Amino acid sequence: MSKVRLAIFASGEGTNAENIIRHFEGHPRLEVALVVSNRSKAGVLSRAEKLGVETLFISREDWNDDEMVLEALEAYSVHWIVLSGFLLMVPAYLIKAFPDRIVNIHPALLPRFGGKGMYGMHVHNAVKQAGEKESGITIHMVNEAYDEGRVVFQATAALTAADTPEDIRNKVQELEHVHFARVIESLVVAP
Repeated sequence: MSKVRLAIFASGEGTNAENIIRHFEGHPRLEVALVVSNRSKAGVLSRAEKLGVETLFISREDWNDDEMVLEALEAYSVHWIVLSGFLLMVPAYLIKAFPDRIVNIHPALLPRFGGKGMYGMHVHNAVKQAGEKESGITIHMVNEAYDEGRVVFQATAALTAADTPEDIRNKVQELEHVHFARVIESLVVAP
């Protein structure tokens, strides 16, 4: 039986991507086949290369070339796409080509603190400013709108008034590293 091949799309340093790659090393049914970034100098590309995973840089302009992007994913026999800190809107042609096979993680409890411009420290600053008593992660399927796809998993972390935005980020990242790969696995190899 051939393995399900994942492509991870990321724009930043790639700590989650590295965690996912390591989680699936030697997995009997899943493998990370490719890491794609819209930033040529993104740390995720060097992390993936060090772990022996193929990488691909696709410029912002090239995302508009649906034929080129789809051919590249087909060349790596990609079955599922995992967004892990990917900061571009997923083009409609990709959503159509991978129906219910694109999953994203968001560093807050959607529907709060989601949407365009709500990523990374912007989210954690907003959570702090709102005086929230908890934050967490939301893993959801991707559709045509930012952070509005079907939620498949949430996990929470308690916050205190003394927590800084950086403390909130650290608590959320811990949840990401504990849960994201496991949830991907449950979605992709569901019985």
